[in-house]
Amino acid sequence: MPGLYLHIPFCKQACHYCNFHFSTTLRQKPALVAAILQELDLQQDYLRGETLSSIYLGGGTPSLLDLAELQQILDKVYALFPVNPDAEVTLEANPDDLTPEKLYALRTHTPINRLSIGIQSFQDTDLRWMNRAHSAAEARRCLEDALAAGFQDLTIDLIYGAPTTTDAAWAENLKIALDLGIPHLSSYCLTVEEGTALAHFVRKGKSPEVNEDTANRQFLYLLDRMEEAGFVHYEISNFALPGHFARHNSSYWKGEPYLGVGPSAHSFDLVSRQWNVANNARYIRALEVGTVPFEREVLTRAQQYNEFVMTGLRTVWGCEKARIRAFGEPFTSFLEDEIRSHIREGRISETATHYTLTRAGKLLADRIAADLFWVD
Repeated sequence: MPGLYLHIPFCKQACHYCNFHFSTTLRQKPALVAAILQELDLQQDYLRGETLSSIYLGGGTPSLLDLAELQQILDKVYALFPVNPDAEVTLEANPDDLTPEKLYALRTHTPINRLSIGIQSFQDTDLRWMNRAHSAAEARRCLEDALAAGFQDLTIDLIYGAPTTTDAAWAENLKIALDLGIPHLSSYCLTVEEGTALAHFVRKGKSPEVNEDTANRQFLYLLDRMEEAGFVHYEISNFALPGHFARHNSSYWKGEPYLGVGPSAHSFDLVSRQWNVANNARYIRALEVGTVPFEREVLTRAQQYNEFVMTGLRTVWGCEKARIRAFGEPFTSFLEDEIRSHIREGRISETATHYTLTRAGKLLADRIAADLFWVD
């Protein structure tokens, strides 16, 4: 079943590594909420009446919305779309926004049943370097409060490979998460994205490049530690205890349709992909006159094949051979030829029905996918 993504483009401050679309001023917040409500009205037929299995409020920092604003948006969603009674409803949040009172209100007065909390690190040295708005103490406290409020489905983000993150600090980050009983972890290697403060610091020599050896070592430690704790490595950056896989993100990786609402949000209907303008003022102005400001492309057969290979290889489910054959003979022969060296060198495991990345292959996931891309 499809999912709905709502992009809330506000943050208290800019993290040095982040290249997502957001604004650090809340001046346009009321107008932006009104525009999102209008877009929901205009896009209610995009998913052709199919029932939503997941709703995801991302950003940005959706926890900057107050309870009334969140409820207003969710009320509109439930009024316009059929929603599965056990739908996964996720709110992205930062620790400094989550007081015990707000957590209790979210749990008891909204349909939100899952929190994705941007911890990034339990080390103050890391958090200051990243320019996060919370402290290590706040990170721990908010997770304890969320569990006490009754949230059983929690996921946190942690970043490895930062120049301030020693191997010992990385091990402690994972220990804290596991000791707290967090059932899902999204863990990302620090990357230097163009247009970010971090990219500027690296160019000016104020910050070192990501050390690939350190990042790989911390990633392999992550694999071992999570396996020991009984977590399934079900996507290259995601680990979960059985029964706690992220339904919403899994729909992306499995190529299911979804609607994205809000500035910069993307949508996919199996045939085409579209994306809203990444500018709050332009987004608001367009919706005020009843227009959704987006661009759209119809995916070619080659683009569909490339997306299937890229997302499939990143998951525990891998690439199903029958799905590859469905793209036709040229694609099937091409992949079978290109994948052989990776199988021989132990980076890809082959069964009668699937191709999946091995432990060694997970270190090179992007490069392997690029080798298997069809280029016109």
